Amino acid sequence: MTEVLQVQDVTKTYMMGSVPVDALRGVSFSIQKGELVSILGPSGSGKSTLLNLIGALDRPTSGTLFIEGIDVSTLSDNRLAEMRKQVGFVFQFFNLIGRLDAQGNVDLPLMISGMPRRKRKERVLEALRKVGLAERTTHKSSELSGGERQRVAVARALVNEPSFLLMDEPTGNLDSKTAQEMMNLVVELNDELRVTVIIVTHDQEVANRTRRTLRMRDGRIVEDRVN
Repeated sequence: MTEVLQVQDVTKTYMMGSVPVDALRGVSFSIQKGELVSILGPSGSGKSTLLNLIGALDRPTSGTLFIEGIDVSTLSDNRLAEMRKQVGFVFQFFNLIGRLDAQGNVDLPLMISGMPRRKRKERVLEALRKVGLAERTTHKSSELSGGERQRVAVARALVNEPSFLLMDEPTGNLDSKTAQEMMNLVVELNDELRVTVIIVTHDQEVANRTRRTLRMRDGRIVEDRVN
């Protein structure tokens, strides 16, 4: 199988005034194309720091991190920004633009990339179909439920055909029924489309729905198990 992500002995140290704080302490793992993986841990475990590194939002203090075989820890700021296009981000609070409808929100990454309008429209409608919103394309955020807004966010993450989806507490702003429906969608995308998904969460129930769990504590991965 093809590795989409490889993390090798990664550390991350922040300075709190003059005091160094070790957020990550030698993290190593790899993720293969088509996997559905959760990174599970409580607040302060290092999972948010790891998310920033996986998403090419930051660089490690030491160690190497490869996305599709490219070591992001050595890239310039411009090349690092380019690498972010390889990652489909889904955030807890949706981050949709209220004045745009579902189609407009999903179109944004393609418009920014300079893709021709006709090709963009086809891609956007296909992404919305994949998440079950083919009939809601012209509805604005205020006209959508929380679950539908999160589906728009998933479609927006999918539309650029990224190497993997990186989901930050994707059910954290949803009620339990809608959260279960969201996880059903994630499992379906992984099963049927072989979309590679990495979910960062503190919720054991969310982790239980994934195929593999990396459990974090005190800046280290303390367990790597198949569910």
